[in-house]
Amino acid sequence: MRTAYFDCISGLSGDMLLGALVDVGLDTKVLREMISSLGLEKVCNIDATRVLKNGISATQVIVELLEKKQTPRRLSDVKKIIRDSNLSNSIRTRSIRVFERLAKVEARIHGRSVEQVHFHEVGAVDSIVDIVGVVTGLEVLGITNAFSSPLPLGSGFIQTEHGNIPLPSPATVELLQGVPVYDSGVKGEMVTPTGAALLTEFVTEFGRLPSMKILASGFGAGTRDIPDRPNVLRVIIGEPAFRDAEETQTVAVLETNIDDSSPEFLAYLMERLLEKGALDVAFFPAQMKKNRPGVQVQVIAQPNRTEELSQIIFEETTTLGIRFRFDQRKVLARTEKMVESPWGKIRAKVVERKGKFLLVPEYEECRMVAKRHNIPLRKVYTWIQSRDENMSDSK
Repeated sequence: MRTAYFDCISGLSGDMLLGALVDVGLDTKVLREMISSLGLEKVCNIDATRVLKNGISATQVIVELLEKKQTPRRLSDVKKIIRDSNLSNSIRTRSIRVFERLAKVEARIHGRSVEQVHFHEVGAVDSIVDIVGVVTGLEVLGITNAFSSPLPLGSGFIQTEHGNIPLPSPATVELLQGVPVYDSGVKGEMVTPTGAALLTEFVTEFGRLPSMKILASGFGAGTRDIPDRPNVLRVIIGEPAFRDAEETQTVAVLETNIDDSSPEFLAYLMERLLEKGALDVAFFPAQMKKNRPGVQVQVIAQPNRTEELSQIIFEETTTLGIRFRFDQRKVLARTEKMVESPWGKIRAKVVERKGKFLLVPEYEECRMVAKRHNIPLRKVYTWIQSRDENMSDSK
C-alpha cells in the first residue's frame, strides 16, 4: 500500500501536481502514450525540464500546443475524448468525474446549464493533459491513499474572459468546501480550479504528514516566482511504517430506508453511487412502519464525498432524509501487481497479512479477460487465486 502526501507550501495547480509525480518517478514516456491514447498527439506535446526555485531543484512540466487556436469544448466533448481512449477504466472514470465536478461548479457560478459551459480554461488541451496525466500518474505509481497539507490561498484579482474576478476564484472556493485553508499573504492565484478539483478527488484527509516509511520525494514547479517562498509543490511517497501495519481510516456511512422504490431504480442508484466514488453500497431488507417491507440503503464513502453522494440518493429515490455518521475502519496493506497469465497480463491486488501475501482478483480485469477469450469468469478467478506468489519483488 503506497501513500502520497502533498505538501502544498505554495498552493497547487494541475501542472505542479503533474511535475511532482514526474519528479518522483513517473516516466514522461507514459504521459506521451497517454496523449496518443487521447488522440491529442497532433495538437500538443509534453516535456519535462528541471528548474531552480529559490535554490530547490524541481520538475516543470510543459504542454506545448502545436495548434495556436484551440477548439472550444463542452463537457460532452471532453468526456468523448476520454471515453474513446484505451486508458484503463479507472483512469477514464476518475478523470471524467473531475471534469464533471468542474463543469457543475462553473455552471452554478455563471448561471448556466452544465452543457452550456464552454471549457475555455479547464477544457483546454493542456488542462486535459494535466488532469488525465495526474490520474494516470497516481495509478502507475501505485498510490492507493493520498493526504495533503492545508492549502494556502492568495488574494487580489485575476483576468478571465468574464472580466476581473476575485481571488481565490469562486470556482476554487466552491471546490474546496470542507477543506482546511489559510491566507498565504500572497497577492495572486495560489490554488487553481483544476488543482482544487484534482486534489479533492483523491485526497482523503488534509492535515499533518501521516506515519509512513518514506520511499521517495519530489518537487513540481509552478511557472511564476514568489518572493517569500519557492513556488513548488512537494510530494512524499511512502508505505506503512511497520510491515504488518493495518491502516485505520475515517469513512462516512450514509443510510436511508425506502419502502416504495422499484428494484430497477435501486440497481441504477447503486451504479451511480459507485461511479461517483462510493467505496461500498449495500441493500438490506427492512421492516418499516405500518409493517411495510422495505430496503435499507447503506453507502460507505470517503468523508469528502458525503454531500455529492447524498444528492444522488435524493435524486434517485423517494427518501426525504439521509442519516450519516463518521466511522473508523481498518484496512490491510495492499498494492497492485500485473500478473503474467495464460491470457496475458492481468492486474490483481496484493494483500499483505502477517508477512504473507495473497493475490486477490480484480473483477473488471477478470471479466474483460473472460469475455475476450470466451472462457468462464470462474476459471480466471481460480487461476489467480491458485498462484503461490513470491511477492518480494512487488514492494
